[in-house]
Amino acid sequence: MLKQRLEQVESRIAAAAERAGRKRPDILLIAVTKKFPASVIREAYELGLRDFGENYVQEFEAKRPELGACPGARFHLIGHLQSNKAKTAAEIFDVVQTLDTPKLARRLDAQLAKPLDVMIEVKLSAEEAKAGAAPEDVPALVEAIRGCANLRLLGLMTMPPRSDDAEKSRPYFARLRELAGQNHLPQLSMGMSHDLEVAIEEGATMVRVGTALFGPRRKD
Repeated sequence: MLKQRLEQVESRIAAAAERAGRKRPDILLIAVTKKFPASVIREAYELGLRDFGENYVQEFEAKRPELGACPGARFHLIGHLQSNKAKTAAEIFDVVQTLDTPKLARRLDAQLAKPLDVMIEVKLSAEEAKAGAAPEDVPALVEAIRGCANLRLLGLMTMPPRSDDAEKSRPYFARLRELAGQNHLPQLSMGMSHDLEVAIEEGATMVRVGTALFGPRRKD
């Protein structure tokens, strides 16, 4: 089942890239494995996936010991990072995509013994539940992160308001691309199972896909 779903997702990514005049290798597929056990990550790894997204530090901390035999795998934190979890996040993740304040960046930097790839989460919607830096705060945050010895800034990420209409995500993706250009940042993490095509058309270099690969997550 996972193999078939992966083939379908790959087909969607390739078709969107072709429509946008882009190359498939320029788009990274991040498999979102929150709420799924380590065995599912290993199965996806065996099918060739190497990048995995997790939302919760504590949940992934419990899975991490079971994933030692996955050379080349990279684990991305794509959920909000609380400052009191910075030390643990620094130890178990290869990429933190959700930095949103200079204070959090400095806190994370202080916990590191080796360089860590990071991204800035930008809040482009008015939804209270969404985290992220305001667009006008991005330049100062870029400067703060670049002043941290152990942080390597890749780019920006965002999550638009949930809608069944993928086209409604387009303005948010276009705005993130514009912000990244203004701040000379090459990577854009945007787009999920339902709107990845629109994200790719708007310049996404990373798409975060969970449901289309693994099916519905269990409800707690």
